Formats: sequence, C-alpha cells, structure tokens
Amino acid sequence: MGDSGDLASAYNDDSVLFRVLRHLGWDSLVDIGYFTLPTLPIVVLAGPAPFQRRLARRSLALLDARPGQLVLDAGCGRGDTTARLGAAGCRALGVDIQPAQIDQARRRFGDSARFAVADATALPDQAAEIPLTEGSFDRVHCLEAAFHFGHEGRRSFLSESFRLLRPGGRLVLVDVTSRTDQPIETLDPNGLVRGTWRFDDIEPYERYPLTASAAGFTTRRILDWTTPVLHRAAQLCALFAGTASTRAGRQALCVRWPGLRTLDAQDWEEVIAVIRAHRAIGRVTRYTAYVLDKPAYGFADVAPE
Repeated sequence: MGDSGDLASAYNDDSVLFRVLRHLGWDSLVDIGYFTLPTLPIVVLAGPAPFQRRLARRSLALLDARPGQLVLDAGCGRGDTTARLGAAGCRALGVDIQPAQIDQARRRFGDSARFAVADATALPDQAAEIPLTEGSFDRVHCLEAAFHFGHEGRRSFLSESFRLLRPGGRLVLVDVTSRTDQPIETLDPNGLVRGTWRFDDIEPYERYPLTASAAGFTTRRILDWTTPVLHRAAQLCALFAGTASTRAGRQALCVRWPGLRTLDAQDWEEVIAVIRAHRAIGRVTRYTAYVLDKPAYGFADVAPE
C-alpha cells in the first residue's frame, strides 16, 4: 500500500487543507461529497456534511447488503459507513491503516460495528476477533480509499476481496480514477496534491475492470459520478479560493466559519496554492463506482440450465 507509514499519519492537522476542511464541517466522514446544482447553496448554510452523507448512502446502496450479512468496510476511515451498515442490521467490520482513524471510529461507533487497524491490501488472518477466511464475507465495501493503495496495492486489494467473498458476494469500489495514462507527477509537479492526500498514482478508469476480471470478478455496473462529485467540488473549491484570495473575502469566510480565524497569512496562501494545484489533476480525473460480483459458480463451473 505505497508508504503505509506516511499514510498512517495522513488526514490530520499536519495539512492546512485538512485543518480548513475540519473547520468547514468534515467530521465522521472524509469523502468528497455528492453535489447537485439545486442544492449547492446549502453548502454555505450546512457545510459539506449533508453531501458527504449523500455520497455514502449512494455507495452503500450499491452493496445491496441484507441484515445478518457479514460486510467488510475497507479503508473505513472514521467509521461512519461501517456504522451505517451495522445500523442496517449487518455484521460490519471496518478496517483502516490509520490508528487515529480507528480510535475515533471505536469511540463513536463501537456499539454498532467492529473496527481494527489493518492493511486492506494484505489482510491478517483475523481482525477484531473476526476470521478473515476464504469465502467468509457476503459484501466488501471500499469508498474513496483505493487511490491510496498504488497500482499493485489495488491489484492485491481486488484479489483479497475476491478471496474473502463467498460465491455470489459483491464488492463495491468507489474511487478517483484517471482518464489517461499520463504520469501524475507531470500534472502535480510540486507534489501538492499527492502530498496532501498521500498517494502516488491514480488507476486509469478502463484498467480497473480488467484488473477486477483478472482477479475473478464480473463487472455488474460502472457508474460515472464525476460531475456530481469532482466537478461540483471543484466549483466550490474555486469559489473558496477566490474568496480567500482577498482580505475582505477571508474575513467573510471567518464570519461564517469562525474556526478559520486560526489560520495565519501563510496558511491562507498555502491552502489557496493546494486548491489551485487540484485543478490541473481535475482535468484528467474521473470519479467512478464499480459494482463487482463474485460469480456464484466457480471459474470452471457452469450454472445449471
């Protein structure tokens, strides 16, 4: 999974962007959010949380998980999606490589789901006292985490998911993907985006199904959520950066979100630079949901007629 030690310390106040996002309302969820044009003005009133919850609901709905089923939430972050699965009656296990995230998940949602620190690309024999044995899980969910894994890590994650799932089981993988094979370093020469989110590359959109097929999966659905997720978020970020580029604009932002008053002039300059660096990568990225099924019959088996 790339540099796991580096990733283990991500998503915290070491990054000025994450400090800003925390003040804007990021909490138990750390996904981008699912935005529609009519509801964009609500961001100013409610912050990103309602849109993040909308994205989580859409992702989980693709699982079609049923009460009593055993579900692995890979890269669960602070545990919100895992807790939603538990509240729906599933036996939910959330794993994440970041101890700080898992600590938060346990404090918030330990009554409704189980959590463990684990690498989703190289799972242990058990986690939170749940055996991770072949064919033991009904569903695997991975929302906006696999871009951290690196290409080989994503290949390993798909293989691990296929191993864990019972025949007829399902993996829902929602990820940032690339429209091209263009090296990410040519789009992010200063490493501002890669350093913020702690990733090395982005999987090409068309390669994911091929890698999944090689692992044994059948691709049931591919949904393109680029516009409601990436494009709308980019519009909001551009608006924020434009407002933050003037003293009067920063003062207005601080009135709405008082926590932003903790930022100094250098912090404001840095967060504007990071937001603008996202624009170059945004031109070649997509946001894709893959619904991948493990065949109910083995590779060599044929369904009865």
